[in-house]
Order: sequence, then C-alpha cells, then structure tokens
Amino acid sequence: MMKNFIYTITALLTVNIAFAQLNPEPKKVTKLFFPEDESVENVTPALKKKRGFTDYDELISFLKEQQNQHSDLVSIDYIGKSQKGYDIPIVYIKSNQGSKNKLKVWYQGALHGNEMATTESMLYIIYKLLNDDSLQYLYDKLDLAIVPMANIDGYLKSDRYSANGIDLNRDQTKLMAPETLVLKQRFSDYAPEVALDFHEYNPYRRDFAKMGDFGITSAYDAMFLYSSNLNVPENIRSLTDTLFVDDARAALDEHKYRHEDYMSTGDYFGEIHFNKGGSSARSSANSYALANSISSVIEVRGIRLGRTSFKRRINITYTIGISFLKTASEHVDLVKQTLKEAQSMRQKIAVKTAKRVYEDTIKVIDLDSYKLIDLPVTIRDAKGATATLTRKQPEAYILSKDLGFLVEKLKILGLEVETLEQDETLSVEAYKVTEFNRDETKYEKMNLQTVTTEIQAKQIAFPKGSFRVSTHQKNAPLLFEVLEPERPNSFISFGVLETDLNQELPLYRLPSTN
Repeated sequence: MMKNFIYTITALLTVNIAFAQLNPEPKKVTKLFFPEDESVENVTPALKKKRGFTDYDELISFLKEQQNQHSDLVSIDYIGKSQKGYDIPIVYIKSNQGSKNKLKVWYQGALHGNEMATTESMLYIIYKLLNDDSLQYLYDKLDLAIVPMANIDGYLKSDRYSANGIDLNRDQTKLMAPETLVLKQRFSDYAPEVALDFHEYNPYRRDFAKMGDFGITSAYDAMFLYSSNLNVPENIRSLTDTLFVDDARAALDEHKYRHEDYMSTGDYFGEIHFNKGGSSARSSANSYALANSISSVIEVRGIRLGRTSFKRRINITYTIGISFLKTASEHVDLVKQTLKEAQSMRQKIAVKTAKRVYEDTIKVIDLDSYKLIDLPVTIRDAKGATATLTRKQPEAYILSKDLGFLVEKLKILGLEVETLEQDETLSVEAYKVTEFNRDETKYEKMNLQTVTTEIQAKQIAFPKGSFRVSTHQKNAPLLFEVLEPERPNSFISFGVLETDLNQELPLYRLPSTN
C-alpha cells in the first residue's frame, strides 16, 4: 500500500507545474538533514520576498543596479534573444588593475529552467563579488563572464526545456536551439579557461521509490560532474579533479555539507544501476572541457523543492563558486601551462568506450527510519572508463563543399575552418557505413543513428570550396566528438548528417605524416 502511494506521488511529480510545484520533501527530512542557512543575506530579488523567484524584470533591474553602483567593474551585454523574445543578459566583471595575464572565467545558471536557485545563486555571487571587500582581490587575476538566466523561457514557466521543447544541456553538439547557438558562440568568443555550469538535481527520482522499505531520497547537498571524456587531455581531467574539485570539496566540508561525484540512475536489464560521472559531449561539463577549459557542472539538491532550503542551496552554490575562483586566482600560471600543454598533446582518439562496473555503497536517507544509511548499489563509473575502439588522430578532416551547414556548427563550437581555394587531389581515409540503425522515435527532435564504419584509403579530387579543418587547434577534441561517426554525440549519431547502410560519408580523414 505505502509503495503504491509513493509510486503515485512520484509519477505526479514528473509533471511540471509552474512555480507552485508539489514538494515531495517531508518536513522531518528538511529539519534533520537540510536546515535553512540564515547566514545568506537578503540582497537579491527572490531573497527579499517570501514567495516565488526572481522574475525577468527583477533580474534586469538588479543587474542594472549593480552596474550603476560599480560602473568601473561591471558591464552588461545581451548575447541574443530567447525564442519568446527575451534578451539574454551576460554580466562581465573586470578590473583594469592587477595582472595583465588574467584567467577568464565563465559561470552560467538556469540552463534548465526548473532549477530556480541557480539564477538566484548567480545573482548572489555577483552581489558578493562586488560588495564584499574580502573578495575583491580576485579581480587582480581573474576576469568573469556570468550568464545568470540562460534558459529564460523555461525559467519563467518553471520548465526544464526551452520553448521548442529542447533540453539545452543535451544540445551542446547538435546545436539545434536558438539559445544554444548564441550561448555557445559567446562561450567560444570569450574562450574561458575555467567554466562552471550550475544546476540543481531531483533528490526524489522515480527509481528511489523502489528502494528501501518505503523509498529513499538523496543525501547529498551537492554533486560534481566534471569530465571523464577520454578525448579530454588527461592533464586537464586530473587538474580539475585533484585541485579545483578537491578544494571545493574541502570548502563544503567546512560547512558540513554532504557531497559526492554526480550520480543518476538507469535501468539495465531490469536492474537499477547508478551512473557515476559523465563523458557525454552533449552536456556542458564535457563540452567545456573539450574546448580546453577547466570545467564542471555543479548539481545542488533542489529540483521540485520550491523554496525549501532555498538559502542553503544558494550558499552551497556560492561556496563552490567562490572556491573555484579562489583556486583559479592562486594557480593562474599552472592553469595556463596545463591548458597550453593539452593543446600540444597528440593522443589516440577514443571512439568507443566502456564504463567500469562495480559494487559499492552510497549515502542515502531512508524514508522509513529517517536515518542516513549506506545503500549497496551497482555503480557504472565513467571516471574509470576505458577505450574499446581508438583511431589515430588525422592531420585534418576534409568536408565536402555541400556540408556548409556543418561548418557553421563547427565555427560556433570555436573551431577554425579553411576553405580550399583551388581543386586538390588528396590521399585520404574514407568512412564506409557497414552497420546502420536509425531510431524512428524522436530524441530531442532528432532521429538518432547508430553506425559502424570501415576506414578505406582513397585518392579523392576535392573541388575548390571544400573545407579543411586542422586538428592542430585549441578545440580539436570537440572536432573528434562531432566528426568521428561512432561517437555517441557526433553529427552522424544525432542525425544532423543523415546516412544509410553502405554509404560513404562526405567527410574524410587526412592522415598524419607523423
């Protein structure tokens, strides 16, 4: 009886209800494990009122007020419009004092519109950076760009998705939503060296109702999703984990906030497994890292909780955000050297990978006993993934002249593309599709394609106007993700470039001479 009740409530909670969402959190759980943090000052629009969240007019008014009060540090720009016509603001905080060799930092909130505390946290970080004298030394070594409300249309109706139903954090390689195009273009133009995308997660997942006697809920205040993608140079992955995330973990420990690497659940042959970490280039943490940045997605416990533990959630985000800034300011030379070395690395491309699978325990809150328990689970860990298919990096990729629509996407991703100024005959490697399946069920507006290809050496005459994309450039790892056909987030896998069995793809590898 109790389990059926929990299943029913959980199913109801999958329906988005604007601003007045059902809150599944028992008050006893909040009191015992997630008490409010009254150290947070009431200085942003939503914190100044008892109900609701910052609306668009309040957002713009707050940003302009900060700009007026700190005109020597703050500038506001608009990177484009949402699908409903709202201008998307970006805030730059920059001082003319200090080092001439500063690190550029990118912070972003509300890419998912139903993660309301992320916008408030961005505003809180902006306020504290400008008004807390103890933090202003950070300007000496850092320049900041902050997008406080990336998915305005979704946010204003408390909906995860953009107005056309696309999940903007699943759109980082196919680039189908207008908001993605302008956000990614501005990110590429700014070329940050440290980048955080702030999110909230659902602590009452449907699978959790099936665990324990009466269900469980997540015990973690925050989870870190930093890149485990094997095409991100290892030195970037290591520095992110062992320096930046480690420092943030220590900062959370000081507040006694619980934390873990990001986990979600999935069904594997009828069993619930926990997916730990992430390597998917369709989401921001990996997309940013593939663009030569120290990056992470920060997931704070908050979806569908309304204003429950609102100040606590803001303080957790603030604590992590300031920790990353402090770490960056203390290690400017190390970060710059690491990213420079990463650009010169020539490693094999990981085309197919397999996660490490093992048994472990995780901390959860049992909804029967209201106690923190160790739950035995099966973990599928992206951090321990291995490559099962690799390819040598080519010198460049050659694209046929009719793939201009893909070239435009490559440029938005920050990749430099040359156009052949005359006909050229080149010795290349061609992809022939030897296995093929197209999923007729739409995912993110696309028909996914699964392919296996065979590499064939050929001499091909490329006409003037064909495209050449060198792999000797900063964002080259992104190139491997979108052009190697078997990669799960490639233009081919997402159906952006349609193909079929036994077809030769109109893109080619120019082999390296080394």
